[in-house]
Amino acid sequence: MARLDNKVLFFTTSPRTPTKMIPEIGLLHEKFEGKKWNKTTQEQFIDELASSSFFEGVGSPSDKAFSARDRINRAPKALGFVDLQPNIALTDAGKAFIFGNRPQEVFLRQLLKFQLPSPYHTENPKINGTFCVRPYLEILRLVRDLGYLTFDELKIFAVQMTDYRNYDSVKAEILNFRQEKEQHRGEYKRFVNEVWTTAILEIYSDRIAAGKTRTRETQDASLRKFIKTQKSNLRDYADACFRYLRYTGLISIAHRSRTISVFDDKVREVDFILSSIDRNPVFVNDTPNYKAYLFSTSIPALYTDNKDNIVDTIMRMSDYTKRELLDFDIEALKDLRDEIAARHRENVIHEQVAEIKSYALYSEIIDTFNEIVSDEYYDAPLMLEYNTWRAMTMLNGGDIKGNFKFDDIGQPLSTASGNMPDIECDYTDYALSVEVTMQSGQRQYEAEGEPVARHYGQLKKKSGKDTYCLFIAPTINAATLAHFYGLNHLSIELYGGKSKIIPLELDQFMRLVENSYNYRAQPTPIEVRHFLDVVIQEGENAADENDWRDRIQNCVDAWLVA
Repeated sequence: MARLDNKVLFFTTSPRTPTKMIPEIGLLHEKFEGKKWNKTTQEQFIDELASSSFFEGVGSPSDKAFSARDRINRAPKALGFVDLQPNIALTDAGKAFIFGNRPQEVFLRQLLKFQLPSPYHTENPKINGTFCVRPYLEILRLVRDLGYLTFDELKIFAVQMTDYRNYDSVKAEILNFRQEKEQHRGEYKRFVNEVWTTAILEIYSDRIAAGKTRTRETQDASLRKFIKTQKSNLRDYADACFRYLRYTGLISIAHRSRTISVFDDKVREVDFILSSIDRNPVFVNDTPNYKAYLFSTSIPALYTDNKDNIVDTIMRMSDYTKRELLDFDIEALKDLRDEIAARHRENVIHEQVAEIKSYALYSEIIDTFNEIVSDEYYDAPLMLEYNTWRAMTMLNGGDIKGNFKFDDIGQPLSTASGNMPDIECDYTDYALSVEVTMQSGQRQYEAEGEPVARHYGQLKKKSGKDTYCLFIAPTINAATLAHFYGLNHLSIELYGGKSKIIPLELDQFMRLVENSYNYRAQPTPIEVRHFLDVVIQEGENAADENDWRDRIQNCVDAWLVA
């Protein structure tokens, strides 16, 4: 049972991306269903997870039991996908989420039921009465009422709505913030930081006055450190809230402006939710009834649970007539709706690809890379994957597949899962995997070294072709460079012999894109392969990894340059 000690909204932050929950909950169900959730099973779960094909962590943590609780006791338990008492069990909602056809719909229901307080989240007696809210429901209401919500507005103001009866005052503060923002053009970062600091000083005024500014993570009790810690927490909460709301399929995001809004064709669904769902927490002190409510797959009712509404939605999306849809049951109608949406999404992506291949988006793609590096985009790792896919699509003629997820309007939704390359390129007679990361330093080597090589080997085996890999990051850590240099010199059966992995700094990759733009024609797969082969050969000729780094730069500068 978690205790609410804070005076701001709590959003589950582990895992950050909803899709990462699915294989982990599935693993828990497969290996531990019916067992006690204790230190032993928690450690065993982490061992199983670390050896799984989808695991994206770094090795095995020192405190395995804590790591297991962090992964399972937070979002999977809080959102009702698993029941840990008296024994580990997958709930009805969990079964629908893991094995059903519409995980996003299931996820939406569970978000709307998440409440503070609850039998899972009880208040510290010192702040009793602070919480009376369904956080995701009220944030969704703000997005709808205000037209959009920015990341800064969420992390500063919306997180203070611990009681839904304070909704109007929070909304007014955001509107006032927007007015004041107009008066600080050109100095927005300084302005927002001052407003944020002031908000934290007000929220925690009693704690600061009592001198209780030391947090669990540090012995530093200075006010400066306390404010920095609280800002980090609020940033994490806002980030988790954005990601979870996006996964429902109701919310779109503008990564450049860091704003979320309701999809135009989802307004009816959102209005139905806001007008029909009780804003009060339920069964706060009644665990059995709360569990029955939380684990249900039919509560709360959604707009799309009504057959007439689904029929109307399909008719607006397609050329189907009402007469043609009369004999469909509700599940068949939902399947049809999902098929139509998927076809629309594929058409949108196809149109994107055609525009990208024409080099019409060259300047935008280069600008996006520069803005990602300068921290101008929300969810930079996702945008790096998406923009690299666009760049690879533009600079050559292969079949370029991004393994990240798209939303219904063809925008990036979530990064590629942990058991596949970020991008796969098929050039008929050879294959190329592309891996990207925002990680730097030693963390880059620890998190990326083994998975990149593993994905490379998997693609080589799957394609049955000669295979290469590009590893792209804003900076390449020395340990990462040495690791790939060494792998390329070793014959390893797992990778089908010597690997062909090429590390490129983002500036180098951008130079390749620039060279292709200035070339007399779109580069052919043969010309792409020539670059890859030359770089690998230079690795064979290099005295060491540092020499290879210099040679890679020379290859980049010379590619397609007459």
